[in-house]
Amino acid sequence: MYGDEATVRKILTELGDTWAVVGLSSNRQRAAYGVAEVLRRFGKRVVPVHPKAETVHGEQGYASLEDIPFDVDVVDVFVNSDLAGAVADEAVAKGAKAVWFQLGVVDEAAYERTRAAGLEMVMDHCPAIEIPRLG
Repeated sequence: MYGDEATVRKILTELGDTWAVVGLSSNRQRAAYGVAEVLRRFGKRVVPVHPKAETVHGEQGYASLEDIPFDVDVVDVFVNSDLAGAVADEAVAKGAKAVWFQLGVVDEAAYERTRAAGLEMVMDHCPAIEIPRLG
């Protein structure tokens, strides 16, 4: 419902290769770390966004989307659903082209706001699962 095949494909293949991954830290045990690896193998530049602003996968991290000094195409959100709406709003303010809420991250009001602002959006999906389906 919040990620039809055409939208998933468009975000993964057409909207740009700079992905800010909110919630990505150097903790290899977290899902964000593994998903970021898959995105990198698929040719994406993965920019970590985490309060610690750690360097991950060789890419400088930032404490917030606002702190990133360059354009971001897609914002991939690995935070709890109750925090995700604010991140989606920051993605709109940043000028991103799309927002991707990971598996289990759902905020219908944020989805509506983000789509109304003209961004593509997928919710409750994982790009690491969707990439192999592209064929």
